[in-house]
Amino acid sequence: MNPFFAASLACLVSVGSAFGADQSIGIGAKPIPGAELILDGTRASLDQNWTYWEGPRFGSALPIKWKIVEDPVDKGTVVMTDDPAAAGGKYGAADIITKKAYRDFRLHVEFLVMKPTGNSGVYLQNRYEIQICDGDKSPHGMGAVINETPSPYELYNGLGKWNSYDIQFRAARFKDGVKVEKAMVSMYFNGKKAHTNQTITQVHGGPNSGLDGGNDGGKGITDVPGGLKLQAEGHDVRYRNIWIKEVDIKDPDTNF
Repeated sequence: MNPFFAASLACLVSVGSAFGADQSIGIGAKPIPGAELILDGTRASLDQNWTYWEGPRFGSALPIKWKIVEDPVDKGTVVMTDDPAAAGGKYGAADIITKKAYRDFRLHVEFLVMKPTGNSGVYLQNRYEIQICDGDKSPHGMGAVINETPSPYELYNGLGKWNSYDIQFRAARFKDGVKVEKAMVSMYFNGKKAHTNQTITQVHGGPNSGLDGGNDGGKGITDVPGGLKLQAEGHDVRYRNIWIKEVDIKDPDTNF
């Protein structure tokens, strides 16, 4: 296991929110009971749990070309998004996705942007993007449910520093093949509430962005689970300590 988890996970950051010192939220958060650590910054973890998303623009090839590099802040190694196939911001060419697909889940992701305008993204069900983009404060920007909410940019720690997203997600609901409830998400950004029971209307970015992006302009959501996806856009964005727990959120309430 990455040495980061042996040391840093024991020294968790206190969360300045209603959770007080809740150790399941914020930078360094330990996996909650029943959660699976799916990316710990090692090659073994990457190859075991992830593969490429072979969408319409896919241009890379296994094994995954994302690099294992030194953590620039703490000890251990982390995963870097810089895949040659995505050079120039060609999203969809070298994005990675979990081998397992999910419906409802609780998720923790830690990321670090090394250079100005560094860009990546966390895709829930390989559909709905939670944006990572340094310098972008628009509804397309950092921490936004992309094109659906304002950016909570004031919660971003900045370049060269670790950040965390804690997410509770409920998939869209269907009856007789017809969508009757939109997908919904709540999120803490670096331990502070950023989104509460935010509904998500569609997939943005077209068919190269993920599942259903090419269906009815992104509005044609289908009733199938999807993997967690991380985006490569030719930038140096780094990830560590990603864990996820499958849950069943019966009522349309993702607040936690």
